[in-house]
Amino acid sequence: MKVAPIVNLALLLGIGLAGGCTVFPTPEPPRVMDMAAPETISKADQRFPESLRVDTPYASKPFNSTRILAKPAPWEFRSYEGVRWRDTVPVVVRDTLVSTLRQSEAFASVISETSPAEAELTLISELSAFHVENPESTPRIVIELHVQLIHNRSRASLCSNNFRIAEPAPGPAIEQIIEAFGAAGNTLSDRVILWATACDLPSHPERGQPRQP
Repeated sequence: MKVAPIVNLALLLGIGLAGGCTVFPTPEPPRVMDMAAPETISKADQRFPESLRVDTPYASKPFNSTRILAKPAPWEFRSYEGVRWRDTVPVVVRDTLVSTLRQSEAFASVISETSPAEAELTLISELSAFHVENPESTPRIVIELHVQLIHNRSRASLCSNNFRIAEPAPGPAIEQIIEAFGAAGNTLSDRVILWATACDLPSHPERGQPRQP
């Protein structure tokens, strides 16, 4: 039995491990993406005295994750490799809504559920779509969100609505997909702001009443 080659191999392996070397390649960290913020947000026509809390949308799997999802067929989801959202999808949507609602100046203040401050109103929602359809041919972003505006003191639902956004992407590259997600998020925010400011809020009860002749 030749002992010398075995001893030499053991010494080489020991030196490699001591120097921090490994025979396994280090995987590249995933790229971390965010929804692009709009350059400008239209100011609301009027400012309401209520404060608004935006809760994180409820979402079931696979949307309650950091994966960027594609749906090549009606029965299948896939995720883009080597890339992810900066946080779970519901948190990304919540932060987008909080940011745009603040910039619209429609309410006295806008906070997220992580804030210890109190608010008169709460925006609750359920996310049922946040993915890319037809990812390899004519990709488009689909976002579906059911929203309710709740009066916190009475727990009454003041108004509710369903939003579905379908935003075409300029191409299948991941950068183009993320760009289209940002555009879809901006459209969603604009519609939510218009809907919320048209709701019959406690400070404007006359809006839900017929006008006197």
